[in-house]
Amino acid sequence: MRAADPAALNAWYRDCLGLDTDNNGLWRQDDGPTVFATFESETDYFGSRTQQAMLNFRVRDLDAMLAQLRVKGADVAEETQDMEGVGRFGWVTDPEGNRVELWQPA
Repeated sequence: MRAADPAALNAWYRDCLGLDTDNNGLWRQDDGPTVFATFESETDYFGSRTQQAMLNFRVRDLDAMLAQLRVKGADVAEETQDMEGVGRFGWVTDPEGNRVELWQPA
């Protein structure tokens, strides 16, 4: 991921979302599904049309994660979305303007 300040952006992802990577960017996570989804080029789902991709992270408790991010001063979207049989979704925008999706599986 490109960043104007890579060290600061790495620190934000570590401190706010728990991405504790090693010096090479390796991050080990619990087993679970990984989603690769493409969207129409005109989608507004990513928040900004200039954003080409969006990261999506599984969380155990969406409400708790969103509250934790708000306490840290993160730019958290007010709305959440429920998808029957899939789970709940919420969004946060990182300090470089990238919208990130948080997913609590059903």
